[in-house]
Amino acid sequence: MAMMKAAVFVEPGRIELQDKRIPDIGPNDALVRITTTTICGTDVHILKGEYPVATGLTIGHEPVGIIEKLGSNVQGYQEGQRVIAGAICPSFTSYACQDGVSSQDGGCSCHGYKPMGGWRLGNTIDGTQAEYVLVPDAQANLAPVPDGLSDEQVLMCPDIMSTGFVGAEAANIRIGDIVVIFAQGPIGLCATAGAKLRGASTIIAVDGVDSRLEIARNLGADVTLNFRNVDVVDEILKLTGGRGVDVAIEALGLQSTFESALRVLKPGGTLSSLGVYSSDLVLPLGAIHAGLGDNKIITSLCPGGKERMRRLLNIVASGRIDLAPLVTHEYKLDNIVDAYDLFANQRDGVLKVAIKP
Repeated sequence: MAMMKAAVFVEPGRIELQDKRIPDIGPNDALVRITTTTICGTDVHILKGEYPVATGLTIGHEPVGIIEKLGSNVQGYQEGQRVIAGAICPSFTSYACQDGVSSQDGGCSCHGYKPMGGWRLGNTIDGTQAEYVLVPDAQANLAPVPDGLSDEQVLMCPDIMSTGFVGAEAANIRIGDIVVIFAQGPIGLCATAGAKLRGASTIIAVDGVDSRLEIARNLGADVTLNFRNVDVVDEILKLTGGRGVDVAIEALGLQSTFESALRVLKPGGTLSSLGVYSSDLVLPLGAIHAGLGDNKIITSLCPGGKERMRRLLNIVASGRIDLAPLVTHEYKLDNIVDAYDLFANQRDGVLKVAIKP
């Protein structure tokens, strides 16, 4: 029986490295040997018990690797090919997929609908923080990595880049818009880059860490605000002449940032929410204008599938964006418990950790 090492959820507060069987693939699957993966903020929610998964599940959902074995039905790929797959691995056969919402693949009214149905890796099936991962519906989800791109350059594509960009896309940012992004962690930084690509003329980045604000400037922010030094809401309203911003993107998942995003919106503006919330949100009467502000609140989960990944890889290959600097630390898979400790406690200026089996 062939075995591999994998980072497994044991109980809240405990993820540990264990030996597991290398997965057997079905006709529509692929076995990918992981060369680089990473730890996501959602994985920290799992570690803390704030998002429930099954005991014994392999965690992780951001794979870069090499095809080890292909199912008999998978065409257009070859073993030994370097690929990524999205954190969301849709089947494109579900009602949600055929309704144009591939991220919600997997839910149906007859069996009870669960949002995030398309998020399978590290959620409902074994994930990528391991030596190998089974990619389901491989022909719909594997995307070849262009020659000349490093693992670190494409590591953000499966989730972080796709999520940050969809925050900008879902808000329908238009040429000349004023946009603010609350929180400049990896997703917020990608939302900043996405707002630039969408044509925003003024991009305001908000965070409490100056080094992250500096990266935000490199990715397209025109104004950076450290919330430890200024009243962000007042400052943004001054910057916009009291008009408010066209779009506010919330990328942290806290009541405080969500509320600030509401308070700086112009009448008719859009709040694009990317945060994963671990408690109830409150809509204050003033911030929501008693329901009379013509505002939109949109939530988004990162799109997946090979076409989404192809487009993101094209952006990286074109040189329009370089996200490799977001990888600030590297750990071997053997030391993933230490990597979780660093990342969960946000020490040593960590943004993203490359995990190498």
